[in-house]
Amino acid sequence: MKKLIFSVAIASLTWNAKAQDNFSPVFKQINTEVQTNSQAYQNLKDATEKIGHRLTGSANGAKAEEYAYNLFKSYGLEVRYQPFEVESWDRKTLSVKIGASQSDLANVKAVTLAHSPVKANVTGEIVDAGNGLEADYQSIKDRVKGKIALIYIGVLPGSPAGTTSLHRSEKTAIATKYGAIGVIIINQVKGGVLLTGTASVTGKLIPIPAVCIGLEDGMALKEKLRASPQYAQIDMTNFSGLIKARNVIATIKGSTLPNEKIVVGGHLDSWDLATGAIDNGIGSFSVIDMARTFKKLNLQPKRTVEFVMFMGEEQGLLGSKAYVAQSLKDKTLDQVRFMLNYDMTNDPKGFATSRKEMESLFKTWGEQVVKIDTGFKNMFQAGAGLHSDHQPFMLEGVPTGGGAGGKLPNNAGPFYHSDGDGFHLVDQQGMKNTVRYAAMLTYALASTPTIPVKRFSDAELKAFLESQKLKEPLKIAGEWKWED
Repeated sequence: MKKLIFSVAIASLTWNAKAQDNFSPVFKQINTEVQTNSQAYQNLKDATEKIGHRLTGSANGAKAEEYAYNLFKSYGLEVRYQPFEVESWDRKTLSVKIGASQSDLANVKAVTLAHSPVKANVTGEIVDAGNGLEADYQSIKDRVKGKIALIYIGVLPGSPAGTTSLHRSEKTAIATKYGAIGVIIINQVKGGVLLTGTASVTGKLIPIPAVCIGLEDGMALKEKLRASPQYAQIDMTNFSGLIKARNVIATIKGSTLPNEKIVVGGHLDSWDLATGAIDNGIGSFSVIDMARTFKKLNLQPKRTVEFVMFMGEEQGLLGSKAYVAQSLKDKTLDQVRFMLNYDMTNDPKGFATSRKEMESLFKTWGEQVVKIDTGFKNMFQAGAGLHSDHQPFMLEGVPTGGGAGGKLPNNAGPFYHSDGDGFHLVDQQGMKNTVRYAAMLTYALASTPTIPVKRFSDAELKAFLESQKLKEPLKIAGEWKWED
């Protein structure tokens, strides 16, 4: 009898949650508004034409901050800057030469990876470090010191089954640990496409120069190394210095739970090789349009919603770290009940979250979305990764989430962090789908009577990160705060 009563009670709670969370009327309003009047695509086009790249700390970065601020303001939103100091980095000059002897070197097309030294000129023998993982150094660790490590950006074809990759910054940190004097990373995209991005796990300058070369040049170099020694000279200059940057925050105050917050973010900054239309124009300008939609429809969620344009993501999650640090200082981080992050999100087919316990609610809301548009497949993904603006929140135990099941438009993936990341890759309907589905999820999280998850305790967070296999990369980055 007790079991039956308990089962009935659970069923009743589930039914009540679904009944209370009938957001279909608002979801329909959001859908109509975005499909008819979305400005995300046009705003991104305008920004890429008028601003160009949006590198944090540059004049263009400041223009992007002002552009986002003025857009939010034009939609009638309460908006503010959140200034922070950032160690800005910018590439200056680079020469990479490779050959069979130090006296016979030829130029190779390359790009500097961010946070390389302000000045470096090193020459040395190249050592093939494979995928650049700890396991790759076990047989060569005595030969790496004083050499230049050659590393594949992902996982090489033919690697052992189950081999998982690390971020380029983590691979650079491992090479540094074993005494390498420089790092050459091979991109995995055909056609000589060069990839930029940070080679620093901390967002600070690294002690050795790191560069990226194209796939064809890199694989040819690996073949030459099998036959005879090869040498490289890396000569570079860069800029680094403290400057001021600003997150841009637009706020819609909650009607009945104003001290509980849903943070919806996307990084506004980009690298400087192109206009960053995909990374992360499609995410950040979608978030801006979510805010426009909320204001246009005069939506009044129970909880406060903050729409945040983070700067400094590409240089080490600097804007989101600044947001979290300020919240800890102000003792307001507990107010953040959920953080939704949209980084290169396009045409999502469902909802993702770090917290498996949200599946029932997310699927319930997703069922309502499917009734509006069957293109939404109500996918659900639970899990966690690193290297985007959700990370600082997640590492403090805050539940995080975003879109699931989407894919980049127009074969944009190979142009990530490259000089090919332009507006021509953007798909208008894909952005509309991001805006409307993300706005629906945001409204639901901000309006549901009870969010069934809270910040992890310290012990819960440690167990969660271990379950997600994030201990190793966090230890490499110096962000694992527990002793073994």
